[in-house]
Amino acid sequence: MIMGMSTHGIMWEDFSDILTKDSLKVLRDDWKVNTIRMAMYTYEWGGYCTENGKYQAQAKQKVKTGVENAKSLGMYAIIDWHVLNDRNPNTYKADAIKFFTEMAQTYKDYDNVIYEICNEPNGGITWTGGIKSYCQSIVSTIRKYDSDAIIICGTGSWSQDIDQVLGNRLSDANCVYALHFYANTHTDWLRNRLQNCYNQGLPVLVSEFGTCDASGNGGYNSTESTKWLKLLDSLKVGYINWSACGKSETASAFKQGTNLKAIKSGTSQLTASGKFIRDWYRKH
Repeated sequence: MIMGMSTHGIMWEDFSDILTKDSLKVLRDDWKVNTIRMAMYTYEWGGYCTENGKYQAQAKQKVKTGVENAKSLGMYAIIDWHVLNDRNPNTYKADAIKFFTEMAQTYKDYDNVIYEICNEPNGGITWTGGIKSYCQSIVSTIRKYDSDAIIICGTGSWSQDIDQVLGNRLSDANCVYALHFYANTHTDWLRNRLQNCYNQGLPVLVSEFGTCDASGNGGYNSTESTKWLKLLDSLKVGYINWSACGKSETASAFKQGTNLKAIKSGTSQLTASGKFIRDWYRKH
């Protein structure tokens, strides 16, 4: 089962430092993490699709570093096309097709690579109103070269509307559908939605979750986080925590100023969220 950590945006230099082999090894050995998710923003400052591709080479190099270091450590690496403030994944669909063509050609023989093709569609776009057709296009693009890798498809309302996929899945058997939650904001109502979708056979992966409120800053809630993780464990649904960085916000696992290139074992560098997540991963 996937138990992972997500980077923050890899275009922001110090947030990508966690992708060093030394730091990933600490996450693997001390935290018992088996997956690293590389959040490559598409729209925000420094995003992959901004400024006529100014940052694309840099972003791809960071992805390559993460994939190779994870592979050497026997860890999964998720390449995350991190749609957020661009809202509609179709806005940069042509860029996504080009990007995932290159990624699938490069990593078609890698067993550790997972593709996440649209992080959090939002702004009113629905599964039937544009997300599914986008996902079909990108899945078809990847399958030209990589026949069996796991592909994570985002869902509406910041990847909460997994219920919209019921009875209307993609035909690809190796696609899973993203559920994201922040424990202080998304409580029983979203857990009930997950349980219902699970009962109907929908393959779900929690490719991002936080221990706090949906802003990422404030409302740390270990009680609701525990409820979520107990449910996910009981259903054997994998999960990935946001985030393995030292940004000054509640969701960060590391204290501000931590050298992410060479994180230490133990808890001295960790925030309240980081301590909770490390402890949970070590025990489950």
